[in-house]
Amino acid sequence: MPVLLCGGLALPRLAEATEAGWARTVAVKGEAGAMTVPAPALTRACEFRPGLLGIGARVLIHWRLPAGYALADAEVQASTSGLGSVLAPLTGFSLSSNTAQNSDGTLTTTVPANLLGGLLGLGSELEIAIGVVGPGGWTSSRASIATNAGLIAGLGGTCRNLS
Repeated sequence: MPVLLCGGLALPRLAEATEAGWARTVAVKGEAGAMTVPAPALTRACEFRPGLLGIGARVLIHWRLPAGYALADAEVQASTSGLGSVLAPLTGFSLSSNTAQNSDGTLTTTVPANLLGGLLGLGSELEIAIGVVGPGGWTSSRASIATNAGLIAGLGGTCRNLS
């Protein structure tokens, strides 16, 4: 009889197919959102000042920072092709040293035309834009102006607000 018992253990058993299932319902609630960085605002029309025979020509941009932001959060960019072109940092320009705070809390930024001279050819237009960089590197939409240095010695130079 011991042989029969051991023999039964040595024979493989046929596996039976089974279906196993696992189900659990869990309710999840969450919110998603996007960071919006408020944009600076132009406070009055920009000005092109031709200087004397084009020497000392400059563009004045009048603007305001959004609440809670400082001048260190702002950046200036420029484009020679107007709207829709890639804006690049305005090299050789310091926003902090070229910006004055007015008594009403607004700011006036002076962009010297000699800095723009290489960018502004005869009759060409330059877009200058000021934006704010917020937490996480998010950037606001920009307050922008377009300027044209005119043909000779700043004569016929213009400036207009775009936003």
